[in-house]
Amino acid sequence: YRKAGKNKDEVPIVEFRRECREFAAHWIDVQREQFKRLGVLGDWDNPYTTMAFDAEAQIVREFLKFVMNGGLYRGSKPVMWSVVERTALAEAEVEYHDHVSNTIWVKFPIRSISGDPATDQLKDAFIVIWTTTPWTMPGNRAIAYSEKISYGLYEVAATGEKLVIADPLAAQVERDAGITEWRRLADIPIATLAQTVCDHPLHDAGYSHAVPLLPGDFVTDETGTGFVHIAPGHGTDDFELGMRHGIEPAFTIDEDSVYLDTVPLFAGKRVLKPNGKRGDADEAVMAALRAAGRLLANGKLEHQYPCSWRSKAPLIFRNTPQWFVSMETNDLRDKALAAIDEVQWVPGRGRARIRGMIENRPDWVLSRQRAWGVPLTCFVHRKSGELLRDAQVNERIATAITEEGCDAWFTRDAASFLGDAYDADDYEMVSDILDVWFDSGSTHAFVLENRPDLHSPADLYLEGSDQHRGWFHSSLLESCGTRGHAPYKAVLTHGFVLADDGRKMSKSLGNAILPQKVIEQSGAEILRLMTASIDYVDDMRISQELIKTSTDAYRKLRNTMRFLLGNLSDVTADTPLNYHDMPELERWVLHRLHSLDRVVREAYHDYDFNRAFNALFNFCTVDLSAFYFDIRKDALYCDAATAPRRRATLAVLDDSCPFRG
Repeated sequence: YRKAGKNKDEVPIVEFRRECREFAAHWIDVQREQFKRLGVLGDWDNPYTTMAFDAEAQIVREFLKFVMNGGLYRGSKPVMWSVVERTALAEAEVEYHDHVSNTIWVKFPIRSISGDPATDQLKDAFIVIWTTTPWTMPGNRAIAYSEKISYGLYEVAATGEKLVIADPLAAQVERDAGITEWRRLADIPIATLAQTVCDHPLHDAGYSHAVPLLPGDFVTDETGTGFVHIAPGHGTDDFELGMRHGIEPAFTIDEDSVYLDTVPLFAGKRVLKPNGKRGDADEAVMAALRAAGRLLANGKLEHQYPCSWRSKAPLIFRNTPQWFVSMETNDLRDKALAAIDEVQWVPGRGRARIRGMIENRPDWVLSRQRAWGVPLTCFVHRKSGELLRDAQVNERIATAITEEGCDAWFTRDAASFLGDAYDADDYEMVSDILDVWFDSGSTHAFVLENRPDLHSPADLYLEGSDQHRGWFHSSLLESCGTRGHAPYKAVLTHGFVLADDGRKMSKSLGNAILPQKVIEQSGAEILRLMTASIDYVDDMRISQELIKTSTDAYRKLRNTMRFLLGNLSDVTADTPLNYHDMPELERWVLHRLHSLDRVVREAYHDYDFNRAFNALFNFCTVDLSAFYFDIRKDALYCDAATAPRRRATLAVLDDSCPFRG
């Protein structure tokens, strides 16, 4: 659409969805051929795809189970929002990249303590906060402090201003904020902070609300000032702290990150431009704070910042109505944590990783403001706001999608689903799209449970280590929410292929080695052998040297196979000998072969492919090629055809090639 100069939002939704389906189908074919070229085994003539009609219908059935069991609810919470894509994102759709943010130290005037005007030492004093998001200041409604940190009152020599700051961070604030000299006046007890209320730094410009100080267990003395500015509409911790104290989040920006008309001073300013670049909001806020005399200092900070996995553009936290699956309703969190202990994790550290994620994750935001995907096929009563829970309606929806795909939700009217029992005018059809991780998290339902040759739960889920917050995570929550147990018996994770210098491969950096090029130059077997020969648990650095090493190893294995096959052409039923009649050398080789069989079987059982390869490679190149073959060449080439020594040698070679027959 960009190339054609079209606005996708102006394209009819059914047409847009059709083009998305065609685009996806093309890349499914491309990926299938690449997998086949790599020698990956699969039912390529009958693959599963989340866009198949029967799969879409099952995804809808899974979603409606959460509607029916009360796990789904609509709430207004701050979520990670992509301005470029104009939709909410879940943690699994987020990448963290280096980003330079504006930083500000802001002075909040103390208004009162325990309801009385501040007196004595705290008269005309300020609470100082530090933030990397100046644009969130219009949404400020409180300040958080820690009950475990000591605080002091400091007087700036040059201005006489009195500032309250965490003692462990005083030296850092003095340096970073450019304060040349100050002195500590007094301790500030936690009990005093608990009773303190401030004015907003832009109090005289339309922000006249009180700003209370609240205890927050997320406040640390690692960076900043020991105080955290709380904007309930722009952060999870902020929102939860505000809710505990009855503070509602402020709605300050729209889906384009533009300040609303109701925001004093900043209406129309943008946090981010449509292309994801920084807008004019930060500078406008800093200018207003400076003019009000409330900007102590400002600076820059390079740090890891959340970005969209698609557009790579920075995200913002924005308070917006979305649909969520509760982690507490129906004990979903507890069920998922219990299920983790029933699963084999390879490597074992994966258990702790996903456990930590489940323990600390917020409710699952399911809704996306998109056009392509599986819709949230539910109805909401326009007056009461209640979800419609009706099994017959649900079945009509699922049946229609089985026959027509999810386009049915956008082409049919509400009455065709609601039937005669409900007045369609009383209900709103939800138009949001399901999180794609819910789609993938439902694969166990429409693959394992609908194919007679498969069983549930799956023996193994296999993916990269990032999927602890992706496919493994969503599959666990979806299955525990609908079935009470994990959809898999074991989970195996592998690292990623990096450039030789340890950096992510990128065309722009010129360090990418494409699999297709390796296959063209060396063959698919080299790539397969290289993959099997490394410890997949950690990231692998690929280089031309590694490819050469794998090529050499492959040639050595082929040479061993060539020698074996080249000497077995005249093996007959009369060739084998009784083990005890063989020379000691042959019995030793058979013992080594038996040991190899045991090691390889155990390694495959434990998914330790690197161990299996090394055992096989050492046996072929050391025990056979370098030792046994060298000794028995004369017997093979010079002894009589029926000589016992030659027959014993052929028997060993024959046992080493069970696949030959």
